Amino acid sequence: MKSFKELKEKAQWVKRETLKLHKYAPGTRLASSLSDIEIFVVLYYGGILRYDPKNIKWDKRDRFIISKGHGAVSLYPILADLRFFSKSELAKIGSKDSFLGIIPDTLIPGFETINGSLGHGLGVACGMALALKLKGIDRNVFVLSGDGELNEGAVWEAVMFASFHKLDNLILIVDNNKMSMLGYQKEILGMEPLKEKFKAFHWKTEEADGHNIAELRKVLNNLIKDDSGRPKVLVANTCKGKGVPGLENDPICHVKTLEADEIDNILKGCK
Repeated sequence: MKSFKELKEKAQWVKRETLKLHKYAPGTRLASSLSDIEIFVVLYYGGILRYDPKNIKWDKRDRFIISKGHGAVSLYPILADLRFFSKSELAKIGSKDSFLGIIPDTLIPGFETINGSLGHGLGVACGMALALKLKGIDRNVFVLSGDGELNEGAVWEAVMFASFHKLDNLILIVDNNKMSMLGYQKEILGMEPLKEKFKAFHWKTEEADGHNIAELRKVLNNLIKDDSGRPKVLVANTCKGKGVPGLENDPICHVKTLEADEIDNILKGCK
């Protein structure tokens, strides 16, 4: 398990690599992929997820469903670094001979599901969590959703299902960056107070700074250890476009594309 200093260094490296990926494939959703970097880093390097890059379908692995597929590009460098696939693949992103698309799918080693249309990830994860319980396999199912995705009714059907079936091996992480595709979430279909909504459905609910590595790891470890018999959710408060002044606090940053020279200038300042 890496130290906090090493985790912070990894997060900075992932940010640089994510910017490079956007330079290679401008169709990637950069702002959305910047808000969840620390979440990915803590899960994969912080001793939270159980996985084996040499045996991707290992029965004893934890499952991780990335429901906000458009924000998953920042996971590509991590999977390559952990040798799920070669780092040489990163520069091929978006090309016809690459399995790395601007939206991930199961062609990519390390991805459990197709991650396109929003609102389905939590329902799929509920099925996985229930199946693991029925088989007597003591493993967790993690899900990453965006807060805008919570506008989908299917998400709340899954929330009710998980609570009814007491899926305490299910851990949802909400990347609460407070923006949807074309504006602020509070102006489109506000979900606040978010914690109280999950509590009303009898979920074990926690909140954390989604860019604070120490806090994320502590809260996720506590959720894993929780034995209250309830599904669990971490509301991770983040900033969309984190670390890029031209994207932070821009209500339409989700669809903004940076030019190659803009990316080069940003990379010079985040070594």
